[in-house]
Amino acid sequence: MLHRRSLLARLAPALMLALVAALPAAAQDRFITLSSTTSTEQSGLFKHIVPLFKAKTGIEVRVVAVGTGQALAIGAKGDADALLVHDRAGEDKFVAEGNGIDRRDVMYNDFVLIGPKADPAKVKGMKTEKDDYAAIAKANAPFASRGDDSGTHRMELRLWKAAAIDVKAAGAGWYRELGQGMGPTLNTAGGMNAYVLADRGTWASFKNRQELAILVEGDAALFNPYGSILVNPAKHAHVKAADAKAWHEWLTSADGQKAILDFKIDGESLFFPNFKKPGA
Repeated sequence: MLHRRSLLARLAPALMLALVAALPAAAQDRFITLSSTTSTEQSGLFKHIVPLFKAKTGIEVRVVAVGTGQALAIGAKGDADALLVHDRAGEDKFVAEGNGIDRRDVMYNDFVLIGPKADPAKVKGMKTEKDDYAAIAKANAPFASRGDDSGTHRMELRLWKAAAIDVKAAGAGWYRELGQGMGPTLNTAGGMNAYVLADRGTWASFKNRQELAILVEGDAALFNPYGSILVNPAKHAHVKAADAKAWHEWLTSADGQKAILDFKIDGESLFFPNFKKPGA
């Protein structure tokens, strides 16, 4: 018995050290899953703001970056704790169906119509977006579509509809649906020398521009708001409601909004926090 006590006494410090060493690892396990868009990921926004949030709260944010449609589907299944997406109609439907709660405006930027500098459809300078898209269709000019049910793809489809163009029927040979994120779609558009709708954030961070340039921007129809939504814990009891709410609150707080405002590439702001929205 004495030998056993002596052995335990010798082992005790080592056991304590092992327990202390394990504490930081346990702390690192505190995380939430955020279902969000490729535009927020590929632009570099999360690399800027997520470390700031973790430094303040100790909570890691693990981002699943997909198209907005898929991000909403992930949230509806309870496979995320919070969402940051950009399709207001889809967001409102998500909340109305009981999948999410407390949808909040977070930030905004805009969509831009990218195309070949030669502009074969002559869209530059046209008065409305529907005129731009009608001209592309009339010219049978190559157009690269994300085709992935993302917020950008949903906006693009609304613009075709406004132009009274059925791309499924009329787009053979010139309209290409890719089923890819924004970055790969821009790469393909560059290779095709095609028109493409993009969010400004991803375009600003995109380097492989080849012969592409912004041809149309500034139209009110291209306004692009982003919303934060908490996955409903009443529907999915396993979600990390408290930590998700901490992220949600921080994102819309003065600190979170400043972090968004401070994110720039080559001095250019890619996203504008909601408190900077005109009239807000």
